[in-house]
Amino acid sequence: MYSSELLNLITQEVSLLKANGKYKFEAPLESAQSSKVKVAGKEVLMFASNNYLGLANHPEIITAAKKSLDQYGYGLASVRFIAGTTKLHLELEKKCSEFLGTEDTILFGSCFAANEAFFTALIQQTEGQTKKSVIYSDELNHASIIDGLKLVKKDLVVKRIYAHNDSSALEQMLKEDENENYFLKIIASDGVFSMEGELAKLPELVRIATDHRALLFVDDSHGVGVCGAHGQGSPEELNVSGQIDVLSGTFGKALGGAAGGYLSGKKELIEFMRQKARPYIFSNSLPPMIVASTMAALDLLHQHPELIEQSKENTAYFRQEIKARGFKIIEGDHPIVPIMIGEAALTQKMAKELLARGLYLFGLWFPVVPEGQARLRAQISAAHTRADLNQALDILTVVGKELGVIK
Repeated sequence: MYSSELLNLITQEVSLLKANGKYKFEAPLESAQSSKVKVAGKEVLMFASNNYLGLANHPEIITAAKKSLDQYGYGLASVRFIAGTTKLHLELEKKCSEFLGTEDTILFGSCFAANEAFFTALIQQTEGQTKKSVIYSDELNHASIIDGLKLVKKDLVVKRIYAHNDSSALEQMLKEDENENYFLKIIASDGVFSMEGELAKLPELVRIATDHRALLFVDDSHGVGVCGAHGQGSPEELNVSGQIDVLSGTFGKALGGAAGGYLSGKKELIEFMRQKARPYIFSNSLPPMIVASTMAALDLLHQHPELIEQSKENTAYFRQEIKARGFKIIEGDHPIVPIMIGEAALTQKMAKELLARGLYLFGLWFPVVPEGQARLRAQISAAHTRADLNQALDILTVVGKELGVIK
């Protein structure tokens, strides 16, 4: 039974979020995810989705889901090793491995679960080892990596956080630890940093990992499907394909936008994860309709590489034009375009005004990003037309001037 003290405490906490302009509000969609969506009976431009290739409502993906429903039903009501594996699951794992250029792949309900599984299984589920491991993590890594590290028993791991994308600082840490007798050395980084749209310096990370005999782990959730000539992710974009020890990623962004994650790497590692990874062992397997739809998304990516080119073209145009309107952004080439506002309350107010004018573009603030660095995160899709981009830019300009964000 809830105590009055607890209810008062959490009520005060929520009230404080509202007073500081940090209360997260939701705007329910009344249509499929696309370049335009319906909200409260009104059609608005969607610029807040990870739907980078516009595949979320693609008819071939929908057809694949319906066909799977007819054959396999809604769900399997089981974990993988009991009664939750279908032929489709094995086919997707093989397809992912071939696509990423790895030996094997294991599926999870989300990339969040995959990242938590990796660190806990590898470090504390290895029988007979009692030595500490060390993990070097970029300070702006995704919350799933941060939480994965938190779940590892403290007596088994040393966590070292290096300055964002600072490979010199990382290498210095590894040099300092040369004489430590660690069980494992792991370098962990996002491939694309989700709040910044920046790519990790993967060629430097590969060299450092090789020189210091460390295992390199990369979460490429925002890279897979959209980065690289074939959509194989940030390793392809940065010419280090096949040189990353462990890749994690999601099907919930560019590859159809539904759900599901993976770990991909050496077959021995993946076999170990099937036996030891708790989110895999104790969670229901991915619904077959998501598995089938993800395979359809990978086929579409192979058949239509022009989707990647359209995404890049739209992104370059939007980045150029948003700066010309006077907004400050974080530079880069990725479809994530952070429009820097600064204060959370102003960002919140601007997001609400944009939605009222027909532009769905939400803000991010602490603790999602550092204090004082609140931003609107625009996300560009191959599905956006030039008219969509121009209309969004015009709305941003009007609201930006009204609120004093630009002159």
